[in-house]
Amino acid sequence: MITNPIFSSYQNNTALFDEIFDKNHKVRPTYQKILDLYKDHSIQDFAALNEKAKASFFNQGITFQVYSDEKAQEKIFPFDLFPRIIEAKEWETIESGVLQRCRALNKFLWDIYHNRNIIRDGVVPIELINSSGNYLKDMMNFTPPNKIYNHISGTDLIKHSDGKYYVLEDNIRCPSGVSYVVGNRNALKRALFGVFNHYEIHNVTDYSENLLEMLESVKPQNVDSPTCVILTPGVYNSAYYEHQFLAKTSGIELVEGRDLFVENDFVYMKTIYGPKRVDVIYRRIDDDFIDPDVFNKDSVLGVKGLFSAYINGNVTLANAPGTGVADDKAIYTYMPEIIRYYLKEEPILNNVHTYHCSKPDDLKYILENIDKLVIKPVDEAGGYGISIGSKLTKDEIEKVKIVIKENPRKYIAQPIMSLSVHATYIEDSSSFEQRHVDLRTYTLLGQDQEFVLKGGLTRVALKKGNLIVNSSQGGGSKDTWVLKK
Repeated sequence: MITNPIFSSYQNNTALFDEIFDKNHKVRPTYQKILDLYKDHSIQDFAALNEKAKASFFNQGITFQVYSDEKAQEKIFPFDLFPRIIEAKEWETIESGVLQRCRALNKFLWDIYHNRNIIRDGVVPIELINSSGNYLKDMMNFTPPNKIYNHISGTDLIKHSDGKYYVLEDNIRCPSGVSYVVGNRNALKRALFGVFNHYEIHNVTDYSENLLEMLESVKPQNVDSPTCVILTPGVYNSAYYEHQFLAKTSGIELVEGRDLFVENDFVYMKTIYGPKRVDVIYRRIDDDFIDPDVFNKDSVLGVKGLFSAYINGNVTLANAPGTGVADDKAIYTYMPEIIRYYLKEEPILNNVHTYHCSKPDDLKYILENIDKLVIKPVDEAGGYGISIGSKLTKDEIEKVKIVIKENPRKYIAQPIMSLSVHATYIEDSSSFEQRHVDLRTYTLLGQDQEFVLKGGLTRVALKKGNLIVNSSQGGGSKDTWVLKK
């Protein structure tokens, strides 16, 4: 029986994997200390602390914007004060697993833009590469500095009901959310400072210095002291707070396309002292918008001539253009084979079994079993376009079938996974309730540098029973504690 006062009304559904309480309603050892620290607090005390944390986020300007809103409206990023705790040994598996995937994906990207051995050997079908909307023929036979494509990666994991971690997807275009990791930690320290004295937890505020080190390490040849910038689409982008945060904490300039220009295949930044050469650009805009001379001619977000400067080796773009082909969810299906092919290793982390609608047998199974599956577009992010079969009406299922059959290449399907749940404070009920969570980890690859942020972003589906955790779909987040021992 759960006896802690602030969990007096907690409903522990034992059909779900609860990370704090086991099936006998006993506290798991990892969380015993923190629950002991809370035993003298009432739910009213926690409500007051929650308001304090919200004020901290407001004062820090930690916001996001949902594109589907009719009006451009900034919102405070929803944050839950009860932290998620990951044991040291468990984290070792996560870290080694995401590094393995990032290394393999980097080798895969070099190969498909050069020798294409993995295609010739029949491991990945050529039509899957050529039909990807994120595959860039312009990158063929070009090698970025140090052969690194996915400088910054975000790997999304869930803990299933079997207690094991599974990778949901790899994000290596413009993965966002790392600023909220640091914001969560700072807010929690302000609200619950005394709690930190009782745990030895890895730091998360070192991300920006590692980001800067990575960016400087992939500078173009013959550059001694590189100038790095972050290229943002501007203030109306949903992740603009993060762009500001990373620029400020890493000590580099935040620029828009209009702040840069290209001359003789070199990139320059406009300053009050005159033009200044730019050597490395951490771009937070999609491939299609980086250069109107090569891609979307109507783009006002990028820089005319930027791609030519890049291909001529005079500026580094992180991540490299064309990386999106590797986080295509159809490619995800082949990740175990990709890891074995390039690294000669067995995958450390599990893949979720995935059906691809372009395969006739898979398509037949999907159409007959949509009510048991999650349907995902291969090229969307933020939880957009996802259909969870068990939540659909018969009419909605028929509509999904039509959409799939119109463009099978665009969709994959996965079994409905039972994401673990975590105690989360719900304002509407002024109580703690079970909510589904996932984990986004952040990896940096540079010259002689591999870094995984020891914490990551635990995302919470704040709506009861919801399996989609993205902030754009009403989700929030928790501070993630990785124990040192």
